[in-house]
Amino acid sequence: MPTAKKLANIGYKTFSTSMMLLTVYGDYLCSARAYHYFQLPSSQCQTAE
Repeated sequence: MPTAKKLANIGYKTFSTSMMLLTVYGDYLCSARAYHYFQLPSSQCQTAE
C-alpha cells in the first residue's frame, strides 16, 4: 500500500503533466489562430486582384 506521501507525489506529477499539456495545447491553438489571422489579409488581397 503506497504511503500518503507517495500518493501525493503521484497526484502532483499527474496534475503538473496535465497542466503542462494543456498549456502547450493552448499555445498551439493561439499561435494557429494568430497565424491564420495574419495570413488572412494577404490572401484576401490576392483574390481581389
